[in-house]
Amino acid sequence: MHHTIRMSRTLAIASLFALAGATACAQRGMQSDMAMAAPQGSMGMPEMERMMAGWPTASKEAAKFMTEKYGMPAAMTSEMAVWGRTGPWKRTVVYAREYSHEFPMHHTDVMQQWIDYKAPSDMYDELAMYDGSVVLERTSGEISARCDKEGANFLALNLAHDIVMGKQTVEGARRMYGEQVMAMKAGRAAPYMMGLMFRVSGPTNDPDQPLMGMGGMPGSGRP
Repeated sequence: MHHTIRMSRTLAIASLFALAGATACAQRGMQSDMAMAAPQGSMGMPEMERMMAGWPTASKEAAKFMTEKYGMPAAMTSEMAVWGRTGPWKRTVVYAREYSHEFPMHHTDVMQQWIDYKAPSDMYDELAMYDGSVVLERTSGEISARCDKEGANFLALNLAHDIVMGKQTVEGARRMYGEQVMAMKAGRAAPYMMGLMFRVSGPTNDPDQPLMGMGGMPGSGRP
């Protein structure tokens, strides 16, 4: 009888310690998330500029552009600034690191911007040949472009869509990309750089098909 009571008390105390530990972990996790993803507007420009002190010029300019057009980033570290849904973009990341890119002329890629998009799987090779800074993500149903300016990302995605729709070949899209950039630099109209020229509708994600069931690889004979 006494042994049973002692066992019950021990189990009860152990359960309380376990619950307290889980609660503390959850609180620490919430605090960490809040530190890494502070609400928009909680960071001022002086703090943002301090965090960007060692950033390349192209990265600083991209972050300044985003801030002036869309407001303060939703989250920021010493390595990147992140915006959520702004304008047509699902999210935007400005990196503290530059990626050298020679197409259509030398520049550095620092700003990556995503939208929801779905393309046939047989178009992935064509889009990769068109522009190595345009990335399709089949599972999540997203496409992104990474350049140094928003207008260039509009241009990259508009021409990628033309390729998917059969309006442009890879070679034609690359040529038109250069023509639009030169027109913009000369002060002429460059409509492909002014915004997205297409709309995305319906679900874009592709979860694919299972290769194996709960029993393991088909035909393997093993669990």
